[in-house]
This record gives sequence, C-alpha cells and structure tokens, in this order.
Amino acid sequence: MIFTNRQNTFRWVIVIVSFIIVSGIMWKTYEFFQHFKDEERVKMENWSFAQSDLIKTDNLNSDMGHLPLQVITSNKTTPMIMVNRDGSIDHNNINPIKAKDTTYLKKLIIKFEKENNPIEVKFDGKLFSTIYYGNSPLLNKLKYYPLALILIVVLFGAVIFFFYSSNKNATQNKLWSGMAKETAHQIGTPLSSLIGWTEILKSENVNPDYILEIEKDVDRLKIITERFSKIGSLPTIETANIVEETIDSYDYLKSRASNLIEFELIKPTDYIPVALNKQLYSWTIENLVKNAIDAMKGRGKLTVEIAQLEDNVKIKVSDTGKGIPKKNFKKIFEPGFTTKKRGWGLGLSLTRRIIEDFHNGKIKVLHSEKDKGTTIQISLKSA
Repeated sequence: MIFTNRQNTFRWVIVIVSFIIVSGIMWKTYEFFQHFKDEERVKMENWSFAQSDLIKTDNLNSDMGHLPLQVITSNKTTPMIMVNRDGSIDHNNINPIKAKDTTYLKKLIIKFEKENNPIEVKFDGKLFSTIYYGNSPLLNKLKYYPLALILIVVLFGAVIFFFYSSNKNATQNKLWSGMAKETAHQIGTPLSSLIGWTEILKSENVNPDYILEIEKDVDRLKIITERFSKIGSLPTIETANIVEETIDSYDYLKSRASNLIEFELIKPTDYIPVALNKQLYSWTIENLVKNAIDAMKGRGKLTVEIAQLEDNVKIKVSDTGKGIPKKNFKKIFEPGFTTKKRGWGLGLSLTRRIIEDFHNGKIKVLHSEKDKGTTIQISLKSA
C-alpha cells in the first residue's frame, strides 16, 4: 500500500513538473513572439520613413536617394500592401499571380489590418499612402510553435500512458493466467479421486440415477479444469450449432437451480452454425445465468432467448431481479467492478473478453429497470 502511494505521488510530481516546464516554455515563446513582432513593427516604420524620404528626394540617383531606396528594397520577407492616395495599390512579397486579382488584395488588406495596425506615410502634413503589412513567414511559424509543443507533449504522454497501461495489463494477465493454471492443477488431484470413487460406486448397490448425476458433475469439473488450464492461450474456434450449445448449458444450470426460479427457453428449431469455442461459450452462458439468479436472490423468472437476424445471432438472458442503474451499464463489464459483498468482479469482465476478443462479438446491457429486471444481449456472427 505504501509502495502504491509513493508511485502515485511520484506520478503526480512528474505531471506537475512537466506542466510547469511546458508552461514556462510557452510563456517564453509568447514573449519572444511579441518581441519579434515589435521588431517587425519598427522595421516597417523605418520602411515608411524611407518611403517618405524618397518622396522628398527628386533625384533617385543622388546621394540622398540611395539610403532610403536601399531600406525600401531590403524588405524581402514581410508581406505588405501600400494603398496610395490616388487609389492605386503597390505590393511587396506577395504572390505576383494572385496579386493581379484586386479582390484577393482587398481580402489581404483586411487580414493585415487585423494582424497589425496600418502605418500612414505623410508628406508635408498630407497623407500620401497607407501601408498594410502582415506577419512574416518566420513569425507565422513561431506563432504555431506552442501548439506544436503541446501536441508533442500530448503524444509523448500518450506513448508513456499506453506503454504503462499495456505493461500493467500484461503483468496482470500473466498473474491471472498463472493463478488459473495453478487452480486447474489443484482441481486435477481430487477430480481424479472422484472418478475413481465413481467407478467403485458403480460396483456397489447404488441407485444408477445418483451415479449418473455424479458423473455429470465430474464431467462438469473436467470442463472447468480445462477452461482454467487454457486461460492465457489462444482458444480453438470451430463451427458449432449455437442452439444446441446454449441448450446444454441451460439444461445443466436449470437442473441444479432452486425450484423457486422459473426457467424459460425461447429458441428456433433451425440449425444455426457459429464459429465457437464450446467450452468458453458455455462458461459465458453460465456466468450470465448465475448473475441473473443472484440478482433475483433465488426467486423469479429467468428467460434465455435465441434469435437469428440475417447474419447475426442474438442471445438474450433476462431476469426479474433488482436491475442495474444506467450509469453502470458499461461498468459491470470492467474488471474488479462488483455489487456483491464477496464478489471479485471478474465474471462479466471475463464474459466480455470471451465474446469480444475471442469470438469477435458484442455483449451489452440491452435493457434494465429498477426492481423489474435486466436483459443482457450477446451478438455473434453466424458462420
């Protein structure tokens, strides 16, 4: 417990430190962005001053005209549009083909005006032109840098999370597989003894019906042992009649349930082939039926219905028990979730794994109402 708490504390420390580092980098990036933007503003103001000085200079070839002309021609990155007082438009660092379209230029003017305040070029107190300029390509790239940084952090965090999650699941699966195989091994010893005692009873004057029921239970123990021994291994899938397999599990559970439970089986007469692992499917039906009986506290009606809809087979297990709150419809299939005092929360999670992972099917709570009952539905593809 102490080790777990230390792990959780360490994780939170990493999360908080990472958040502080990322926040610091983003803030510094924002400051650099604003500083760079201010420098571009100064550059464009110098450009406007050079434009004004150039207007004053009548002779571009004179010494006075060289410097402003050099300043004007030095702008190779910042896109700009200059609207003169006579309505004519000059532009720089804009795609010359697109610039032929006046509508495109007008849209750029609106965009540039939102990005930066326009600069007015005046001469003798009169407005000569207005300069609209946008952010340079480098500034635009810098603007999206924080988003790229966040994306990288999120992706890095996702990789760590999935690595940790898969590693944890692999460890848990290995543990459960080991426990299951050890359980199968432990059951094997008394099971062999029971088989021997059954043979002895056959030679004694014992009611054959009793021996038959004992043999059924011994066979059931064999199936259970085989189930546990195969956990962690890929199950063998073969085509089987799902109606027959469902009836076998249903009949076995019905004969050993309380007389206070009313059983009903609704089934088609047709042969319905489905790719199944018989033992795992039987385990699924047993889990659902036993959960239904527990929900009814040993008294009520239990219905198992098999129906075929085109290429799908629906198996519904319904009870008249206490029902399941809607918020728990998905939670009941999660490992460890249980409402029983002594439950481990493994039955339905194992059932979902059998149906969805091994049989490519679906299982869900189809309907549930408080104190009226629950219907759980399995959906499988017919072969």
